[in-house]
Amino acid sequence: MVRKNEKKISASFEENITYMNEILPVTESFDIIRREVVIGEKQAVFYYIDGFIKDEAMLKLMDSFLSVTEEDMPDDAEEFIKRHVPYVEVDILEDFDEVLRNVLSGAAVLFIEGYAECICIDCRTYPARSVDEPDKDKSLRGSRDGFVETIVFNTALIRRRIRDPHLVMEMTEAGQSSRTDIAICYMQDRVDEGLLDNLKQRITSLNVGDLRMNQQSLAEALFKRKWFNPFPKFKFTERPDTAAACILEGKVVILVDNSPSAMVLPTSILDMIEEANDYYFPTLTSVYLKITRTLITIATVFFTPLYLLFMQNEDWLPKAFEFVAVQDTVNIPLIFQFLVLELSIDGLRLAAMNTPTMLSTPLSVIAGIVMGEFSVQSGWFNSEVMLYMAFVAVANYTQPNFELGYALKFMRLMLLVLTACFNLYGFIAGCILVFCFLAFNKTLSGRNYLNIKLN
Repeated sequence: MVRKNEKKISASFEENITYMNEILPVTESFDIIRREVVIGEKQAVFYYIDGFIKDEAMLKLMDSFLSVTEEDMPDDAEEFIKRHVPYVEVDILEDFDEVLRNVLSGAAVLFIEGYAECICIDCRTYPARSVDEPDKDKSLRGSRDGFVETIVFNTALIRRRIRDPHLVMEMTEAGQSSRTDIAICYMQDRVDEGLLDNLKQRITSLNVGDLRMNQQSLAEALFKRKWFNPFPKFKFTERPDTAAACILEGKVVILVDNSPSAMVLPTSILDMIEEANDYYFPTLTSVYLKITRTLITIATVFFTPLYLLFMQNEDWLPKAFEFVAVQDTVNIPLIFQFLVLELSIDGLRLAAMNTPTMLSTPLSVIAGIVMGEFSVQSGWFNSEVMLYMAFVAVANYTQPNFELGYALKFMRLMLLVLTACFNLYGFIAGCILVFCFLAFNKTLSGRNYLNIKLN
């Protein structure tokens, strides 16, 4: 549960200001601003975070407040808002928990002498990048906008696409220290009520200090995954059109502040390998793309283990496929070649992520030459093994989910090791284990990837 401060705002102005000065490090933190003003001959104090407030809005508010006379001052905060606050998003707060949460979230709060409430003016603005298309989740014919790190911008991108009063976006928070905003988005008339209630209950009962890694921290806290099952529990997307389509299908989308992606629930293996291009092409083309992607995804798991199995039993190869056998001398067992190449490909991927852009092209050329021609000529690897591992490395990018790609990689490694150790029986056992990982990968909805209800 999020830590609550049950202290109520007092009718004593001095007591309220003293308490705020004790809780907030006003003198220690340069960005927490305490601004004293006089409104209608009464003492007043603003608290806000520098960098979160729109300067133009605050200037207009100050002009309005400083022109208020003593005779114009009403007896309560509600009436003061109606007469003298020329702004849209204004609220009255009655306890310090709400006051502190709003101040630290970027809103400005105002204490006025004689009022037992605090006036909250939400004139905040967050530093944000433009809503450009995400690099990982591109579309050939779709929209070119993407989620950003500001949750209000993300909800607006979805609301722009769904102009239906049944679209609900509930705001909550989690983390005792971070107090991270979380938006639960769903269609009121289409959502699975059981899933929605379960999700709300889990978020409400979270007992975490903070969501330091934003969405990933929330995902781990919502559903404790078994360490030995690498398949992801949630589908993530950085595209607002994909999130809107999922909401219209009756699914629940979770947005977390400071995270440029959305979590989609419930999910299945077919949802994981879907992408936006499937919906922007004619039916025949989209079906072809889905089938192709599914077949290639299956091939990335079974292609190299199956090749290893036939190389261990070359007499099983039909005559028409004898050309696939390794022709050169095998200096290192094939299983070790596959395992070293799996590790090397991940090393090249990590190096590419950390290489400056200006150096990425020449280093890629050097890596391609060294990993390709020279490694075969040196006798460390056979050309057939290099070819099939190159296919697997490239084919792994045909599906958009990064976590699923690594889950499939771990399944492939398991199959390779079992096949090398136990031959045909190891390959069959590995295939059964892969199916079990999928069938028993319970998700938040209580169903697995194959949409089977698990108790």
